[in-house]
Amino acid sequence: MAQQLLWTPHNSFFKTIQSRTTPHRLVVDPRSRSTNPHPNSPLPSINLSDHRPPNHKKTPTTTTTTTVATAMTPPPNPSPLPPPPPFYWGDTPEQQFYSSQGVRNSKSYFETPNGKLFTQSWLPADENQPIKAVVFMTHGYGSDSSWCFQKICIEYAKWGYAVFAADLLGHGRSDGLHGYLGDMDKVASSLLLYFLSVRRSEIYCKLPAFLFGESMGGMITMLVYFQSEAATWTGLIFSAPLFVIPENMIPSKLHLTMYGLLFGFADTWAAMPDNKMIGKAIRDPEKLKIIAVNPKRYVGKPRVGTMREVVRVTNYIQNNFHKVTAPFLTLHGTSDGVTCPTGSQLLYEKASSEDKSLKLYDGMYHSLVQGEPDDAANLVLADMRAWIDEKTEKYGRKTDGFRFSFFIYINLYVKRTICIFFTLSPSSFFTPLSLSF
Repeated sequence: MAQQLLWTPHNSFFKTIQSRTTPHRLVVDPRSRSTNPHPNSPLPSINLSDHRPPNHKKTPTTTTTTTVATAMTPPPNPSPLPPPPPFYWGDTPEQQFYSSQGVRNSKSYFETPNGKLFTQSWLPADENQPIKAVVFMTHGYGSDSSWCFQKICIEYAKWGYAVFAADLLGHGRSDGLHGYLGDMDKVASSLLLYFLSVRRSEIYCKLPAFLFGESMGGMITMLVYFQSEAATWTGLIFSAPLFVIPENMIPSKLHLTMYGLLFGFADTWAAMPDNKMIGKAIRDPEKLKIIAVNPKRYVGKPRVGTMREVVRVTNYIQNNFHKVTAPFLTLHGTSDGVTCPTGSQLLYEKASSEDKSLKLYDGMYHSLVQGEPDDAANLVLADMRAWIDEKTEKYGRKTDGFRFSFFIYINLYVKRTICIFFTLSPSSFFTPLSLSF
């Protein structure tokens, strides 16, 4: 069931509107009364239709209009960044920090045919606390499962979920050339092998399981979903997914063609134009300073093979949105300068899922949790929690059901006895399994 959540600046409550037939767009503006801290840097207006694929047929939608929030643009000449702390939260030892957050963390490596993955998990600190469901998270381009990305992982674990994540090949502490994603199908299949090793384990096989992808991780998550068997995943969550590339960031066909003529020799070259994506992703200047000093973040120019694959896979996903049948939530900021909000809207319009939700946040940038001011980030987290709690409650734990069997003997006057064997189960009531005379 499609949902639209409407937030108005004159009310402090949320009103839910449900519809099975008409797509809706959600616009949430948590700062409609705020003033622009940098009046000389107005937020550029955004027209979602500008980024639609050339042959896309528009679908009528209900649009909610709110005041566009003003941008907290960093100063034009920021001061030099300080040396990075050991962790994004500072100098506090890891286990001490995790305990203070009410979670426990573990780290390991997972072998795949394409290379070794660095993996992590976050679970509620209380080992006796029942786990609601399992969430498998995928980070974005140039990032890793540590540093600020784990802020989302920690939040989900605090809500009672078991969270698992891995550094993508070519990222963080996993194998591969840093920043190189020359075959995203292999990147996704390697990630799927790790996810399934957890998903099919005795501990988690009967729990609901969700895929979560942020930015380019949303694109990889969609590939993981397409590569999975039906009914493997209970639902999908996308945070600013890369399904449509903004026009000003589409790689030059001339560059890709010229490098392609070198028969793969240039595939790993860090030679594509750098669009300074981090500055377009983070709205809070103080959080930008922390994210920018991530010691494992890829900071070089995009590699040729990586950008070639981004173009190929985004086109593939756009042509296969209709294959999505699982329940999903997709969230996007309307002022996202890294991934196009139209991608989330196209997914919502074209997916075959009956249970789907789209949320657009007016004036927010790309990084909805790690890079927004706390009040805005908390609003996004609250929306995520409400959605996953509702789906976990709705779809619940998988069980083998109960089965109670019994015999009924009927003595007939014809001196025969009919023996009927019945079974009682959640899916069938009084089902005869055998009949003998």
